[in-house]
Amino acid sequence: MPDWVLWIIAAALLAAGEVATTAFFLGPVALAALLAALLAAVGVGIELQVAAFALASIASLVVIRPIAKRHLSQPSHLRTGTAALIGERAVTLERIDSGGGTVKLSGEVWSARPYDEDAVIEPGTRVEVLSIRGATAFVSE
Repeated sequence: MPDWVLWIIAAALLAAGEVATTAFFLGPVALAALLAALLAAVGVGIELQVAAFALASIASLVVIRPIAKRHLSQPSHLRTGTAALIGERAVTLERIDSGGGTVKLSGEVWSARPYDEDAVIEPGTRVEVLSIRGATAFVSE
């Protein structure tokens, strides 16, 4: 069996192992095995294939693995729906108390209640949206 076939089989097994573990360790090594397969296909000797595999494994682990780990550990910056409105500023349109009221939030009129049930917020006050439940914004000064 030609050397390049063995390297392709090794790369496939390493890639399958990466999919099963998602540890970002076997994937970069699988890329190095593909490089060794390419070298074997063009007729490079086994010593250079193994040396290229070793160097490419180390290089890909040093370069690719930290990038992949960093990418997965970052929180999503895109908030959508009502989650995107939390933390936004609004202006009260009418008095807000435990019975309700309204605010202008992102260009729309929302029903609102004070986050602190005992609070009373007068019209024209700038407030911050602390949570949204249903179609009601819970706000605080």
